[in-house]
Amino acid sequence: MSTLSTSDHTYMNLALRLAAQGLYTTQPNPRVGCVIVRDQQIVGQGAHHKAGEPHAEVFALRQAGALAEGADVYVTLEPCSHFGRTPPCVQAVIAAKPKRVVIAMQDPNPLVAGRGVTALRAQGVEVVVGVLEQEAVALNVGFIARMTRGFPYVRSKIAASLDGRTALSNGKSQWITGEAARQDVQHWRAQSCAILTGIGTVLADNPSMTVRFPTATRQPLRVIVDSKLQLPLNSNMLEPTMLAQSPVLVAYVVDTEQRAAVLAATGAELLCIPNQTQQVDLAQLLQVLAQRDVNEVLVEAGQGLNGGLLHAGLIDEFIFYYAPKLMGSAAHGMFAMPAFTTMQQVPDLQVLDVRQVGADIRVRAKPIVPVA
Repeated sequence: MSTLSTSDHTYMNLALRLAAQGLYTTQPNPRVGCVIVRDQQIVGQGAHHKAGEPHAEVFALRQAGALAEGADVYVTLEPCSHFGRTPPCVQAVIAAKPKRVVIAMQDPNPLVAGRGVTALRAQGVEVVVGVLEQEAVALNVGFIARMTRGFPYVRSKIAASLDGRTALSNGKSQWITGEAARQDVQHWRAQSCAILTGIGTVLADNPSMTVRFPTATRQPLRVIVDSKLQLPLNSNMLEPTMLAQSPVLVAYVVDTEQRAAVLAATGAELLCIPNQTQQVDLAQLLQVLAQRDVNEVLVEAGQGLNGGLLHAGLIDEFIFYYAPKLMGSAAHGMFAMPAFTTMQQVPDLQVLDVRQVGADIRVRAKPIVPVA
């Protein structure tokens, strides 16, 4: 067993920072970074930036050249051992003849899942797995969720007053939070593969649900839960120029007004997925998204959809933005759910992070156990 040193953590930290360069761009691939060190000198480094382009190890090996022989290779995810859009990285690493490969985490992809490690060790390469593993996991929660459970990682973003209200009694909610918080939301949108909202939010706010970075190179899929196909044809979600960059998927149950064909003619995709209570089957919808290589979903919705997702145990993480405002008991709450009669029924959350964003407070939290 290899003895880890402080420098092992230092170089893996660098590899993780390189991996984070692909936070907004690698989807559906994982974010991966690689650093090659020989005689305590960095001789190569690289990151994966976009699906179809070379992986992090390839960039690092190209930079290192012959100096990779006998070196230590630090990589945030187990080198792939299968042919996808690019050749298997593990063969390139083996060909470079490193002395040691230090891996943050094993690849959850069943096509890889330990085979890269096995191939390296079979060639006499020393392999260490698990250095800064939790940090690597945090960087790829969506990819891991999709590979291990067939669901994307679901974050729900909720903007609320300090008394937990998300919209006035007339449905108006623009704007509860300040500009800094709204800009912060753009980062969560940019790293998501899909944004999920409900028809209530669309009718009340007419949002675009797009990434508004001037440098944004990709737009997420926009998904609307619209059981009765009420989506207006003049909705911002169906604006033709943006629709060409950011597709819209409408999940529905019934089409009593014969609007499906009209909506489809705008370029939107329609998906009929009813559950037994004649509502959109949210679990099935998320499974469909995972099958379409969606790693991370950002929910930006009202109390109805948020309540349905929470009650079904489908939310992995909350991002609450609390504004220094009081909106009163007549305003809308965060979650429409059946009334609880005991405190044992109340969902418990684990707070992950609390910080101030402009004048508002951002709280990230995870459900401790699913509600359902």
